[in-house]
Amino acid sequence: MNDFIFEPTAWELEVQSLQPGSSLRAVRLLTLLEGEDEQTLEDVFQSLERMHVTLDVAELPRPTLAGETGVRLRREEQLAKNGDFLRDLEGTDPLRLYLEEISQIPAFGDISILAEQMAKGDETAKEKLLNLSLSRVFELACENTGRGVLLMDLIQEGSMGLWQSILNYDSGDFEAHRDWWISQSMAKQITLQARANGVGQKMRQAVEDYRSVDEQLLGELGRNPTPEEIAQRLHMTVEEATLVADMLENARSLSKAKAQPDPVTEKEEDRQAVEDTAYFQLRQRIAELLSSLDKQSAKLLTMRFGLEGGLPKTPEETGKVLGMTPEEVIAAETAALAKLRNER
Repeated sequence: MNDFIFEPTAWELEVQSLQPGSSLRAVRLLTLLEGEDEQTLEDVFQSLERMHVTLDVAELPRPTLAGETGVRLRREEQLAKNGDFLRDLEGTDPLRLYLEEISQIPAFGDISILAEQMAKGDETAKEKLLNLSLSRVFELACENTGRGVLLMDLIQEGSMGLWQSILNYDSGDFEAHRDWWISQSMAKQITLQARANGVGQKMRQAVEDYRSVDEQLLGELGRNPTPEEIAQRLHMTVEEATLVADMLENARSLSKAKAQPDPVTEKEEDRQAVEDTAYFQLRQRIAELLSSLDKQSAKLLTMRFGLEGGLPKTPEETGKVLGMTPEEVIAAETAALAKLRNER
């Protein structure tokens, strides 16, 4: 029988090269994962979480979207700068309703003490810690406006990250632990939206263009061109060209590493079961309660939370299937979740 040896892909080499607690640029990840399916992307996200690798979205290009979604995104970014959502949002706006709801939830206590009590199994401390942290989810969501994801979606993802942080906490600085999980969950959603906008494909093309211009200028000038000269030929800023150059250098380094045999046999790491994650538990709970909703609302939540398999769908994707605008999807989702809360 022949033994088949599959060489690691570029993204697998990248993940293997990361150190626990390090960071990975989202724009780099999307370039490496261009052409991969959604399940592969989800596997990568889970690997990053297990290694506690921070997904850095700072260099992702900020999208310019048209239509109602684009208008809403720009408005939310401006509202986040002004800091007065309750004054500027209409009374029936889903975001305003959410903020009014969490403002009525009792939130008091010392976070450090509550975290210690929770680690010892105190369920009351867990609930208080969750309530105290809802405002932090909103703060971090506001910091991520302008990146192509609606605030309610950022809040939803951040809330899931908050719950994971509570489930995974055992000791140490809870606030730092909590903020990492909240930010990581939001970064994941921002990265998925950037992927939907074609960022990975655009960056891969930019790398190819950079390589071509670099070779052309080398022949014309008889020396290695400067970043400024390459940027000018590519009609980019120097910062953009430098980012592409870094990605090209990383790709070359990975190619060299791939060509060298690895004498060390790596130990297989234990995979954490999906059933142990807070997100899975949340999905399961929602699935149990869907029977109390009408078919339209049940279908909407099924798509938004990915209950039929695959990744959750954005308001835009859900709206296209159900014949609704993104704003109508968000409003219907808010109402359906409110009803489910009353069913608990």
